[in-house]
Amino acid sequence: MSERFFLVREDILPDALVKTVMAKQRLAEGSAHTVNEAAEQVGLSRSAFYKYKDGIFMVNQLDRERIVTISVDLEHRSGVLSKVLGLVAGFEGNVLTIHQTIPLQGMANVVITVETSRMGDHLTALLEAFRSHEGVKRATIIGQG
Repeated sequence: MSERFFLVREDILPDALVKTVMAKQRLAEGSAHTVNEAAEQVGLSRSAFYKYKDGIFMVNQLDRERIVTISVDLEHRSGVLSKVLGLVAGFEGNVLTIHQTIPLQGMANVVITVETSRMGDHLTALLEAFRSHEGVKRATIIGQG
């Protein structure tokens, strides 16, 4: 039998399910360091947490593994790549891989793979920030998954 999923409005969910999501959020953001601590903070038993934790997710968490690969041509100058990586962090992207070619004729190509789940809909803004940054000659998405 295959799994079935439902999209349900929060106000009609049983309290234990809502509190389970709240506890998971506290663990993810670091405001609770143990399941016991998170469950206690939201007023939930540990057994209820363990019963529901693998079966309820926020809708935005269903899309948590968004990965994009960006190709960027950079001038071969000190600090340009560092500033580009700073832009990724500023947009709450998480760099997974970096591959840089050897600079030829003063230019290097850098391929950056970024996990974008915390970026929201700001990928276009990130690309525009790359393109307008001094030392960046080209920035394009070459893969998305």
